[in-house]
Amino acid sequence: MKRIIFAALVALSAATLTGCSKDAANPVAPVVGESSVRDTDMFSKDRARAEAGPMTGNTLGFGVSRILFVHASPDAPAVDINLGIQPVARDLVFANNTPYRYTWSGSRRVLVNVANTSTNVINAVATLSPRTFYSVFATGTVSDLKPLVLVDDLRAPEMGKAHVRFVHLSPNAPAVDVAVAGGGPVVFGNKAFREYTAFTPLPAGTYDLEVRVAGTNTVALPLPGVTLQPGKIYTVYAKGLLGGTGAQALGAGVIVNSDLARSWSLFSGSRAPIDMQAN
Repeated sequence: MKRIIFAALVALSAATLTGCSKDAANPVAPVVGESSVRDTDMFSKDRARAEAGPMTGNTLGFGVSRILFVHASPDAPAVDINLGIQPVARDLVFANNTPYRYTWSGSRRVLVNVANTSTNVINAVATLSPRTFYSVFATGTVSDLKPLVLVDDLRAPEMGKAHVRFVHLSPNAPAVDVAVAGGGPVVFGNKAFREYTAFTPLPAGTYDLEVRVAGTNTVALPLPGVTLQPGKIYTVYAKGLLGGTGAQALGAGVIVNSDLARSWSLFSGSRAPIDMQAN
């Protein structure tokens, strides 16, 4: 009789446990994979809002930022770049850039390694605001390698205009002016290494420009036939070395920020900017 009662109790216990739902057994127990699904959904929603501009005071929710990287160190080898554990570039070579990557906002560790190695060359923390675009340039020579982090204002230009920003990233070049060729007016004046301008509205069109030693008419780099399309946003940066040759020659790179901002990319290949070099 005792054996029969014991067997009945075991069967009843098994039936009771089988019939319990997760919530009844443990209301706070997470479902395996639940957090990753929820985070992905939040990421997708904020991704769609990311182009809406900076977060306002009454906007709630997790933040998403967009960030592109530019390899602007003329004597550095190809690099791999991570934001924390998130890969954003592999084998990125000098004068190339990534698209804008989506990433969570907040404090993010930027890790730059020599490509395909664990040799770290930049280890820095960047604080990213929600719904904001950034450009991060690896600048200087290998002996003085530093990141330059810029906020990208990608509000649309007025009708018939383009927005242009200039960044001086040639380590051994003096301060420069960017001017209309042939002794024309200065467009961007007296920028030294690692200095930059705001995005500046200019009438769309094709220009012959030149980079001059600041305050003089000495031309360091001619930039003929620079075309600015209406509605587009550009970053023009001085690259390479004064007196350099080959890939390290003094030149200018052009990134069309507005085109990259319209593309969707978590992690894909790098791309080369429009390229101009001194003859």
